[in-house]
Amino acid sequence: SHTARKEAHDFEYRFICQDGRMVWLHDVVTVVCENDQPRWLRGIMVDISRQKSAEAEIIAAQQHLQATLTALPDLLFEVDDKGTIYSLHVPNRSLLAVQPEQCIGKSFSDLLPAATAQICLQAIDEARRSGTSKGMEYSLELPHGTLWFEASVATLADDQSEESRFIFIARDITASKRASEEIKNLAFFDALTQLPNRRLLLDRLNQARMNSARGEHYCALLLSDLDNFKSLNDTQGHDVGDQLLIEAANRFKTCLREGDTVARLGGDEFVVILNNLGNAEQAARQAERLASKIGKTLGQPYELKVEQPDGSLGLHQHHCSLSIGITLFHGHDLSADELLKRADTAMYQAKKSGRNALRFFDLKMQEAVSQLASLENDLRRAVLEQQFELFYQVQVDSNDQALGAEVLLRWRHPERGLVSPADFIPLAEETGLILPLGHWVLHTACARLAQWAEDIRLAGLTLAVNVSPRQFALPTFVEEVLALLEHTGANPARLKLELTESLLLDNADEIIAKMARLKAHGVGFALDDFGTGYSSLSYLKRLPLDQLKIDQT
Repeated sequence: SHTARKEAHDFEYRFICQDGRMVWLHDVVTVVCENDQPRWLRGIMVDISRQKSAEAEIIAAQQHLQATLTALPDLLFEVDDKGTIYSLHVPNRSLLAVQPEQCIGKSFSDLLPAATAQICLQAIDEARRSGTSKGMEYSLELPHGTLWFEASVATLADDQSEESRFIFIARDITASKRASEEIKNLAFFDALTQLPNRRLLLDRLNQARMNSARGEHYCALLLSDLDNFKSLNDTQGHDVGDQLLIEAANRFKTCLREGDTVARLGGDEFVVILNNLGNAEQAARQAERLASKIGKTLGQPYELKVEQPDGSLGLHQHHCSLSIGITLFHGHDLSADELLKRADTAMYQAKKSGRNALRFFDLKMQEAVSQLASLENDLRRAVLEQQFELFYQVQVDSNDQALGAEVLLRWRHPERGLVSPADFIPLAEETGLILPLGHWVLHTACARLAQWAEDIRLAGLTLAVNVSPRQFALPTFVEEVLALLEHTGANPARLKLELTESLLLDNADEIIAKMARLKAHGVGFALDDFGTGYSSLSYLKRLPLDQLKIDQT
């Protein structure tokens, strides 16, 4: 007649033992009722400390994983072997072409260009076969620019799933790609004009040599430089000179055909490789036509920005011509260096002819260059053996009375006889031999003045000596002249140094200071070839000159 009813309740709680240990208990409490009245409690307690510890470790691992994902800059996709996306981690939405929520359920083929999707699917297929895949690169065109990614894939082990799953990781490597391109540009391209530099030029020249060897066509190498470029740099500054070089590079590119190359060799020198010019006769005609086009295009006036005295920017119109040397080649019988030397030889002849010209290399030019090299060796020996003499050209007043003389340097070559100064002075300037040669001339002239001082008929004469700009630019030039005067006993007032206007282009204040120091000791100065250089009449007020020698023209 009595009915019993049981009600069960679950509880979990911590329990502190007498030894201080803390345990978790799972308590199942059953209330036993009779006639709807609770009569007693029945409880079963189970120690669940081990399960609780495992749960805590799982929660900590999940938190650690979430923190790792939050800090990870990479894109992570969970995909199947067809590239279908089941889940993804997106640290930066700008790395995707679509919104993240639009990716779920879509495949790489749906979201990416065909070529890019193929690369991604190849990485997944490699992971399916070997377990992992990495190192595959792909690019993605986005509204804010092109991004580059490196893809790696790992197989996701899941025994419960019937189909394979993979973790596809896409790392943004755009910054390193751009840095790599920048390094490549620095290695192979000129920083100012963005044209190929010498290294890339030589590579392209070797390619042209090999390509022409396989065919019947000739190629041409053009070496050119801008006439009087140094004067622009010296008078307007290097920033203005850089403007000219950039504009010249752009004009070069407009003159060339597809497949041709223009490179900046250095300074104001540019090199052009003309490919596929046909047979030798056709190549010569085409090379001359293209070189003439280049010369005409680069010869047009340049509008350059210059800083005005008041600090504002103004326009300076500059006219610049081009000297071009051309050499034809077929095959690789001649090295790249030899071709450059031949083009340089031809360019030298173009400059020698009056500039604004082009010249083809031929063997006669090479012979002339060889003779010049031989002359240089002889000149070095001549300086050591003092094969030079001074001639004295008298200077008179309007009554034909002798006032003094100008020394004229002559080289008495043991085999060639007297060599004209027009042949060896420019060579001495170029090689630096003008410095020991100029010292010998000054020493000999001062010794001659000291001899004249002992003859009453000659004691009043002056002696004029031409001084090279390189010689005058020496930091010790003033001390050198004063030491020679003291050593020989010559009267400084009888010595006249002749300078050219080109000397005034560099460090005019320093030049004037040197002149003033020598002037203070009595040395006189003449300005030679006045009117042919770049100085103005305003310089005459600043220069301690005794004489102007007006150019004959």
